[in-house]
Amino acid sequence: TGKTCTATYTIVNSWQGGFQGEVKVTAGAQALNGWTVTWTYANGQTVSQSWSANLTSSGANVTARNVDYNAVVGAGASTSFGFIASWNGTNAVPAATCTAS
Repeated sequence: TGKTCTATYTIVNSWQGGFQGEVKVTAGAQALNGWTVTWTYANGQTVSQSWSANLTSSGANVTARNVDYNAVVGAGASTSFGFIASWNGTNAVPAATCTAS
């Protein structure tokens, strides 16, 4: 079977107009040599900065790719990355999808 991973998106802290998020990437039965996490915001949130991932966004769609030091994740192990984003009114937690590479 191919390599798999899961991504868990959580809101760590929230304040008026902004929040800090974290995504935990967990490897499946095989070690990862790279990963990509994607999600789509439903409420117009926008990411302004991130760490421990190369994060890009296009409209509501966000893509986060590993950086050099956290590309390799052992089988069953995990790594995480964080970001700061803005929100207004509603801050629904999106479903994050992880793709192993």
